[in-house]
Amino acid sequence: MRSGTAPCGLRYAVRRSGSAVGYCALSIRCGTRDEAGFPGGIAHFTEHTIFRGTSRKSASVIGSYLDRLGGELNAYTTKEEIVLHATVLKEDLGKAARLLFELATEPTFPDDEIETERGVVLDEIISYKDNPVEDIYDKFEGKLFEGHPLGKPILGTSASVKRITPEDLRRFVRTFFTPDRMAFTVVADVDEKVLEKRALRLAEKLFGKEIPSPAPPVRNDNRTVIPGEATSVILSEANSVIPSEAKESACAAPFDKTVDKRNHEVNAVIGNRAPSLYEEEDRITAAVLCNILGGPASNSLLNKELREKNGWVYGVECSYTQYADTGIFAISFGCDKPNLERCLSALDKILARMRETPLSERTLKAARKQLLGQLAIASDNGEAQCLSMGKSLLSWGRIDSSAETRARIEAVTPEALRAMARRLFDPAVLSRLIYL
Repeated sequence: MRSGTAPCGLRYAVRRSGSAVGYCALSIRCGTRDEAGFPGGIAHFTEHTIFRGTSRKSASVIGSYLDRLGGELNAYTTKEEIVLHATVLKEDLGKAARLLFELATEPTFPDDEIETERGVVLDEIISYKDNPVEDIYDKFEGKLFEGHPLGKPILGTSASVKRITPEDLRRFVRTFFTPDRMAFTVVADVDEKVLEKRALRLAEKLFGKEIPSPAPPVRNDNRTVIPGEATSVILSEANSVIPSEAKESACAAPFDKTVDKRNHEVNAVIGNRAPSLYEEEDRITAAVLCNILGGPASNSLLNKELREKNGWVYGVECSYTQYADTGIFAISFGCDKPNLERCLSALDKILARMRETPLSERTLKAARKQLLGQLAIASDNGEAQCLSMGKSLLSWGRIDSSAETRARIEAVTPEALRAMARRLFDPAVLSRLIYL
């Protein structure tokens, strides 16, 4: 792999694969949390509407540009990133890369096309309300981070999306779609030196050779997180370190809420704030804990107890999402109403055991091995690898090797896991949302 930073501030990484398929992605460090001064949902709406026309291509041309080559063009928005990505045959990689940059640097936001896409997004918002699994998680996260930019829904609301104007979109792009906020990543069966030269040439053509002022740090409400630091560095505007207690107080107090939805299935989410991207050791420990409790394998603790042994649920899972200044650890499941209390009681017992009793070294060794295997298999997917590289460059300015990742996972101890369980699963700080 070859990686670096172009003179304009654009970060890049290229990796050779053994496939006839090539993957490229343009990741931009801005998302829902950066919408202060804009209508809610504008980051997601921007991701949709940049496909609706550039200074050189109409919406119909953009829509078929890679399709006619057998390729795919896609995008997504998170709380902290907008990502454009493409999959093509390796000989068409140049066309895909140029299209991604054209979308990011030359969108025109035609009035009629924006109205068409507004209808699509409004329908997406309605469809989420009809999906209790999606809706309950969004509401849980919104309540957990109430009053903080992370608490805002990615899609926005119907009212806020209706307020977005073409000028709002242009201003959002001018503000955030700058090279020092971008990471360009490629995975393809092409010589890495050739890929690197092409990436640098494309960056120079688009942004010039000017060396910009230092890349802006990630903004977090009234805090600033400096990407690339070895440990978490959370600074105020006056450049003084904010204690962890002050960070936590930026979010809502723990809650326990039940909403009568009159659904056939009960849905529940239980969780807490969790380590951030920049809490290096803690985030790895939390990831291991998440996989042990409710990872994708059938032998996860919750899956064995709630599904395999008792048949109370169709599925149960743990998720751990990391943000620049915090994270969210959530356990979610759906069940018949008569089984709700059984599920909650079993869950309480498992969490109590994790808090009170360290895993044996033998059990933890098997858990480490399982997670490493899952990560290795996932990284064999070129698209997943390309997107992960972009996330790493935006977050830390580097891409860890598999050996570095392995070392961090193998360094997790039984006592560290128990300490993390005590931090995350203390009944006094756990939050819960149930849809009946």
